[in-house]
This record gives sequence, structure tokens and C-alpha cells, in this order.
Amino acid sequence: MKKQTLHTIQQLKMNGEPIAVLTAYDASFSKLISEQGVEVMLVGDSLGMVMQGHQSTVPVTIEDMAYHTKCVARTNQGSLLISDLSYMTYATEEQTLANAALLMQAGANMVKLEGGEWLCPSIKKLVECGIPVCAHLGLTPQSVDALGGFKVQGRNAESAEKILKDALAVEKAGAHMLVLECVPTELAEKITEQLTIPTIGIGAGNVTDGQVLVVQDMLGLNGDFRPKFVKNFFEDHAINSVQAAIAKYVESVKNRSFPGEQHQFN
Repeated sequence: MKKQTLHTIQQLKMNGEPIAVLTAYDASFSKLISEQGVEVMLVGDSLGMVMQGHQSTVPVTIEDMAYHTKCVARTNQGSLLISDLSYMTYATEEQTLANAALLMQAGANMVKLEGGEWLCPSIKKLVECGIPVCAHLGLTPQSVDALGGFKVQGRNAESAEKILKDALAVEKAGAHMLVLECVPTELAEKITEQLTIPTIGIGAGNVTDGQVLVVQDMLGLNGDFRPKFVKNFFEDHAINSVQAAIAKYVESVKNRSFPGEQHQFN
């Protein structure tokens, strides 16, 4: 796979080719994932739950994010690398710039942050400073306590309209990509049609420009924990290696057989 950039990812959207995204937290998985043609790797603050055993992403620090970003960057074979700004590390513009710089210096090609219109001044400032931005709307895990748990967002007209308004705002502010998590398929489709930047879905149906999963989830490594939007690609008896499972995930995203109707919210 040739090295992925903002331009190549944007071109995939323009060509109507789905974008495959997976999380990565260490050097071993980084090499495996990027070698299988995954265009974007995300060093997510989900590492707090997957790698550290926390109940949410809230305890993850910016130092944790920088450390894992360095590990992933060292063996990345060409994927675009996004790293999360962790909980309460972007409350002000100054704080956002300083912490984004840490992640970019650790090897990220883009930073991701959760929130809508209120983040627009920070997004503008990041872009002005040459730091690409991925926004994140819908279920925003860092706000799980305020949301009352891990719940689908945008199911009524008012909240759906708010998410759409936020999506248009963050694009106008300069965001280069948008993650939509746990929103109804109809809303995800409407947002994807109205934005010029790529949308990446997780629990948002197969109507977005790309899909992302936590790699441990798609490999069935998290025991009985399986949200509705997750598919275990190791359940296929023809799959006999991690590499084959990741390749199958990429193939399924590309041909839009994943996610299926059973993985989406209406």
C-alpha cells in the first residue's frame, strides 16, 4: 500500500471507495494492520479500556496517548495515523495546541477530538498551525457520564438536527474528517451526503465513507463483550490468522458487506 495522506483519503471519498480504519495501540499490531491495506489507523483513547482495563476512556492521559502513538508510528507501513486528544486536554485553545503538538511530535498525522460547534475556534487554530483535525460526533465516549452511558445518539428530531448542525460547523471550521459513532443510519447518511470531508462510521450503518472498529473487538479478543455494531471476523472458520482476519475486515468494508443490517441502528 502506498503511503496514505489527507489527499489520498479525500480521493477515496470522491471516488466512492470505502475507507478501512482500525485502532492500533502497539508496534506489533501497527505493522500487521498497515500491511493489510488499512488506510487509516487510529490510536484511540479506547486504549484506556482495551489496554489498561478502565471502565471508560476518562482516566487516559495525554502522556499515555503520546507513548502509544510513538509505538504505533515506529512500525506503521503507510497508513494515515490519527491520535486522540484525551479527556480534558483540549478545554482551551492554548491547551489544545500544546497537546496536539505532543501527539504530532510522537508521530501522528492528525489529531481527533470529541465535540461540535463549541470546538470550532480550536479546530480553526489547529488547522492554521498545520495540524490536521478529525472531529467526533454522536456517542462521544469522553462524555459518557454526561450522556448517561454508552447510548445511541440522534434518535429524535432535535438531537439529530443538533448533530447535523455540529457536523456542518466542524467542517466549516476546517476539520478534515469526521467520526460518527452510534447514530441512526438515516442520520449518518444525511450527514455524509452534506459533507465534503470523509465520514467514518462506527455503529452508523454502511452509508458512511468509511468504517472503524477497535481491532481487539473485530478479532473477538474481548470475551463476551460485543456491542451491536461489532463483528468478530475470527468466527469464520476459513480465517486462520490475525492477518487473514484483518484482510477480511478490509475486504468487507470495501465491498460494503460490513456493516450489515444487524450492526446498525435505525
